[in-house]
Amino acid sequence: MKLLVVLVVALAFPAVAWGEATLVSRELPVNGERTLAATEAPVRFNLLGLHWRGPGRVFFRVRGAAGWSSWREADAEPGDLPDRGTAEARRLRGWRIGSPWWTGAAERVQVRVRGRVQRVRAYYVWSPEEPVPTRSLQSADEPRIILRRSWGANEAIRRGSPSYAATLQTAVVHHTAGAAGSSPAESAAIVRGIQTYHVRGNGWNDIGYNFLVDRFGQVFEGRYGGIERNVVGAHAQGFNTGSVGIALLGSYGSSGPSAQARDALARLIAWRLDVAHVDPVSRVTMISNGNPRFRAGLPTWMRAVSGHRDTGFTSCPGAGLYGQLGALASRARSIGLPKLFTPEIEGSLGSFVSFSARLSSPLAWTVTVIDSGGRQVGFGAGFGTTVQWTWDARLAVRGSSYSYQIAAGLNARPIEGTIGTGPAAPAISTLRADPAGFTPNGDGITDETRISYRLGTAATVSVDLQTAEGAPVALLQTGLKQAGRQTFVWNGGGYPDGRYRIVVTARASRGRQVVAATSIVLSRTLSGFLVTPTVLSPNGDGRNDTASLSFSLLLPALARLQILRGATQVVRPLYGPLAAGPQSLTWPGGVRDGDYNVALTVTDATGPVTQLVPVRVDRIRPKLKLVSRRPLRVSLSEPARVTVISGRSRITFRRAKAGTFRVHAGPSAKRVEAFAEDAAGNISARVALR
Repeated sequence: MKLLVVLVVALAFPAVAWGEATLVSRELPVNGERTLAATEAPVRFNLLGLHWRGPGRVFFRVRGAAGWSSWREADAEPGDLPDRGTAEARRLRGWRIGSPWWTGAAERVQVRVRGRVQRVRAYYVWSPEEPVPTRSLQSADEPRIILRRSWGANEAIRRGSPSYAATLQTAVVHHTAGAAGSSPAESAAIVRGIQTYHVRGNGWNDIGYNFLVDRFGQVFEGRYGGIERNVVGAHAQGFNTGSVGIALLGSYGSSGPSAQARDALARLIAWRLDVAHVDPVSRVTMISNGNPRFRAGLPTWMRAVSGHRDTGFTSCPGAGLYGQLGALASRARSIGLPKLFTPEIEGSLGSFVSFSARLSSPLAWTVTVIDSGGRQVGFGAGFGTTVQWTWDARLAVRGSSYSYQIAAGLNARPIEGTIGTGPAAPAISTLRADPAGFTPNGDGITDETRISYRLGTAATVSVDLQTAEGAPVALLQTGLKQAGRQTFVWNGGGYPDGRYRIVVTARASRGRQVVAATSIVLSRTLSGFLVTPTVLSPNGDGRNDTASLSFSLLLPALARLQILRGATQVVRPLYGPLAAGPQSLTWPGGVRDGDYNVALTVTDATGPVTQLVPVRVDRIRPKLKLVSRRPLRVSLSEPARVTVISGRSRITFRRAKAGTFRVHAGPSAKRVEAFAEDAAGNISARVALR
């Protein structure tokens, strides 16, 4: 590994009450020009987390009583994140988030970076050991769970209220980064440290995991909200909703967990999935909320007991633990028998309601329906492994609430719920048009707008197009919609330029209704917005030094061109009125390396329309390095086009990612050279391979 930046850091922590985890953050220089010296004051940290900006990689090691540790990659478990679009995810937008590493007592850290890294921020956590009180929760066939108040959760730093999923479908098993803890008391200190880093470092609402397990078989309650409730965590980006995140303290890349840890995991999974009536050895379909591996909305086939690597690009929970998940699921299924699985209730009041479920073994079962006054209005019974019964609810009072129970003796956990919720107005929230100004002129850029909103309950919905003054224009959509997010695309075809209102009306079954509206701008004035190239290297070498921007205006308009970093304007190359016709200008790209958006806003008589083109400024040359000659292997610092020159032949191929790879060259060639060129036109030094 080539050493690009080395930093040595030591810091003094303020005195605090025993047992309370503390966090201190420091910005670390990444230009390699200076080293932070150790102070003479007492220094200590036992958990370290690193954040950085840029696509590069960050490595670190720490020095404790035994000397320097080995080098580790800070981003050990990518995907241990909140879902995209949530408030938790937005708080650190633009930063790469490293895992919380339990290092043991240490006083210094050394950092290396590989690739493009603009900033590095270190979070030093000191979480002292403290004996764990005996207060815990346990019932038959479940592990003893150490509650938050017992392991010392800091409730003062929690943000907001917990979010809940409608159902629980799967358990996602993780391992953590760093040491596993040398004692039960140290395990509690690790959990306190992780909570402190997740909340005060990452900006999350609470600790990301729902439960944590140590090698001694202790089970810790994780995220606040109730151990039997479907609390949405921040542990498996894209799949946090509908899953329970269980983290085993320590790293299990090569070795498996202890017998005590396996037993505690099996008992925890058996109990928690039984609460949700999920068969641990079954497979379920999860809908991704979006991550680098699974796009948003993609149905994904998963095991009821999955590893973190099943949800994204990560090795978590390590080969030593992942290989045992099948056996853990089978063991979990065998604990606490008999069990009721996969309940399904279909139908509605005023028609027929079907009840079905599965049993782990043949048993006598019953289905009972009770009205709001406590009277039994429906009853079914049977024997076997399949529950199937239909209630004739044609005479049930619509708008009322009925409770039901599916039972199979005294030992199986019953399935309970309600049918009907009473009359309510259907709520409409988060109505928006994206983009709010669009240009349906067929150039492929903002030709349509996506209308989205969320329904609180099922309702008959109509979507109307109105003028800005409220006069009706057209009915765009109507029909029965279920509760949840609704979207449709409107291309504005056949309608003149102007300001309009999208009005959504939702009507409940008894006539109650709610209305929501949003404004849009339809304008064909702007067309053909183009930025070439979209990757710049303004270093004066004549390759991709500037970007050419062009667009056309159908009518005279006010134009504003901005270079944005996130939502912040960095530079404004253009602002003023323009005549109709083709437009062009050159942007010299005189900004720091990084990712930007070129935002063009055109305002005519109808209103503003904005179009964005993402661009990247990159002045750093790729680095190509010989790793071995037999076999011939080289390493590449970033995605690039690699050219190999062997004698008179020249072979060029594209590498989509950084890393080490093999190069094939003719055995007769006496001299073999190679160089790399990235998307910005930066060319590496030539490397002699033979």
